[in-house]
Amino acid sequence: MPPRIAVFTKNRSNPGYEAARIGADRAAKRLGATTVHYVPEQPDNVQEQIALIARGIGEKPDAVLFVPVHETAVNGAIVKFDAAGIPLFNFVTRTTAGKRVCFVGSDDRPLAMKLARYLFEKLAGKGEIVVFEGTPASATSGERHNGFLEALKEFPDIKVRASLRGDYLRDVARRVFVEHAAELEGIDAVLSANDYMALGVLDELAARGSSLPLVAGVNAIPEAIAAIEAGRMLATANFDPMAMTSIAVEAAMRYLKGEKIPPEIILPVQIVDASNCAQWNKPFEARPVPTWNDATGQSPGA
Repeated sequence: MPPRIAVFTKNRSNPGYEAARIGADRAAKRLGATTVHYVPEQPDNVQEQIALIARGIGEKPDAVLFVPVHETAVNGAIVKFDAAGIPLFNFVTRTTAGKRVCFVGSDDRPLAMKLARYLFEKLAGKGEIVVFEGTPASATSGERHNGFLEALKEFPDIKVRASLRGDYLRDVARRVFVEHAAELEGIDAVLSANDYMALGVLDELAARGSSLPLVAGVNAIPEAIAAIEAGRMLATANFDPMAMTSIAVEAAMRYLKGEKIPPEIILPVQIVDASNCAQWNKPFEARPVPTWNDATGQSPGA
């Protein structure tokens, strides 16, 4: 029987987690494993993920790829992987309980700083912006917001008109942008903690027939890339869950063969804008992912 890997993602509403599932499936197929996906029907639902963990453990996978729906609320269930002797490989958001063999992700704070600096430089260091934050339960949201704040310290003439909560969702960000329309009149840019919220803002701007303000996001999802190519969106950062799960599956397979695995694998991030978006303008299934050697810095055969 080929190794079976259980993959736990947070929702079906965020394209980033669709990409994560695709990355896991692609790597598993390439490496001779199978995947089983466990996804809450209600996005980011704690009780559903706890129940899914119990179900997944009962189905006895050889390894688990896992991202928690909440930074701490599922900790009591996570430790049951340890009790069952199932090795855990964590991605996107670090778990805060139990043992994990390896975390695969990108560093959210430097990522956010890099994106914010790029945007502020495009504004020539002066202007008023609105920041869109994700869900408070997500560690990525807090780290990205902190990265934005760090970059703001370097640009004293960039002012934050408002910091709004868009819950990482397109329709929520659009609704919130509409609700604060009067307050946001005349802003120069929108700095969003993910592409989905950025696209929600772009939806509303399109409905108004406006191409302003400048909009930047995170994830490099295909629709954001298309918006950049069309000149509707300024930039995104390639926080890449598909690459993360691809590498995490390979880490799991190597571990199951007895290899030593690094405790953390941090993938580099780049800014995607009009100058380089053509190389990203592909569906997730067609995008390249880093090799194990590139991701870990190991030489071939190591």
